[in-house]
Amino acid sequence: MRAQRGFTYLGLLLAVALTGAGLAAAGSVWSVHAQREREAELLYVGDQFRRAITAYYNDVPVGQRHRFPDKLEDLLLDKRWPTTNRHLRRVYVDPMTGSTDWGIVPAPSGGILGVYSRSGAVPLKRQGFGRLDTAFEDAATLQDWRFVYRPFEEDGAAEATQAATTGPGLPTVPLSALPQFRASPGGASNAR
Repeated sequence: MRAQRGFTYLGLLLAVALTGAGLAAAGSVWSVHAQREREAELLYVGDQFRRAITAYYNDVPVGQRHRFPDKLEDLLLDKRWPTTNRHLRRVYVDPMTGSTDWGIVPAPSGGILGVYSRSGAVPLKRQGFGRLDTAFEDAATLQDWRFVYRPFEEDGAAEATQAATTGPGLPTVPLSALPQFRASPGGASNAR
């Protein structure tokens, strides 16, 4: 009877050890999955900031010069316009740090050229980035993922600006493909 209790006790200890190892493995897999999701969200949020900075820089009232926002809150309410003009709905929370305290990339002429996460974590994603984010493949930490608008890049500046402002997958139509209108004698216009 005593020997049988000893075997039962050993079996119970083995079951507890195996359950603990299984839970540790599941926790590790969950942790990696959670970081991948946060990195995907960081790419989305960073792109939203880049698009907002692009719109702020390019949408200029008549008689004013192009300039970058002085602070992130300028993207929420652009006071250069007499009416409400918003480039961003809210200052997003950094999914890696849980804070709205973003790192700021200063523009050479002043203002904000871009943002980055203050997280020092090593990124899991190493390839498969969009065209504007190809430099992220060499990043040592997430702080190296800089979401920056570059208005004067030589190669592909027009395409980069269009992709940043219109979004991927949206069609563009050349002006030559639009119908031409001319006035007819009765005052109505006809498409050619």
